[in-house]
Amino acid sequence: MTEGSDVSDWWRTAIIDMEPGRIELRGHPVQDLIGTIGFAPMIWLMVTGETITGPRAGLFEAALVAAVDHGPQAPSIAAARMAATCGIGLQSAMATGLNMLGDVHGGAGEQAVELYHAVETAGPEGLAAALDDWRGRHGKYVPGFGHRFHKPVDPRAPRLLALVDAAAEQGAVPGAYAEIGRAIAAHLTAEKGKPVPMNIDGATAVIYAELGCPPPLARGFFGLSRSVGILAHAWEQTLQGGRNKGPTPPAYRWTHDGD
Repeated sequence: MTEGSDVSDWWRTAIIDMEPGRIELRGHPVQDLIGTIGFAPMIWLMVTGETITGPRAGLFEAALVAAVDHGPQAPSIAAARMAATCGIGLQSAMATGLNMLGDVHGGAGEQAVELYHAVETAGPEGLAAALDDWRGRHGKYVPGFGHRFHKPVDPRAPRLLALVDAAAEQGAVPGAYAEIGRAIAAHLTAEKGKPVPMNIDGATAVIYAELGCPPPLARGFFGLSRSVGILAHAWEQTLQGGRNKGPTPPAYRWTHDGD
């Protein structure tokens, strides 16, 4: 903070600069971006300060598209739909849904990127030990693998991995994290004696790792992606109507554990 700039230096940002009649985002005049850059590359530019093009941009957009929704049984979607029946407005309903995203629902992508990095550090011969160490510190669930609903395959994962393979063949990404993900899936399948496929969190984590994203950004991008589904469901519920809808129809009751 310099003398005479105590107000302007209170917030410091490299994201935006503007004055009357001028807006620049990451050094680009906004009028030069409008109509010339897609929404996904714009997100990347705003968050990272870098441009993303070609197969890398395609991978990023594919990851965003793949995770937009998983139906009303997903807590974030269910919460947004219930909120929409409470008279709070569309944006508040969206915020309600987004606020459901945490370590358990919404955090697996970040955790999977962290796991991939740990396995990469351990090397091929250290995969089993790296997984054991992870579970010893975090519990039995391996983020990014297995799915309570999509069995034996999460239909989104093979498509995303195929796109990573294609981008790797073009030299746009290393391809190493896709192989790490596949190796983890194979190890878990052998360990369990039944298919333990990569799920959407594991597949999008592969993409974010291939693109060089720090783990927390994987969670942030998931929240951005899921906000699309939250908006869609909140708006649909608004159009359908309903008042004070809870998680179950009124005829169903809860279990009372008291005396």
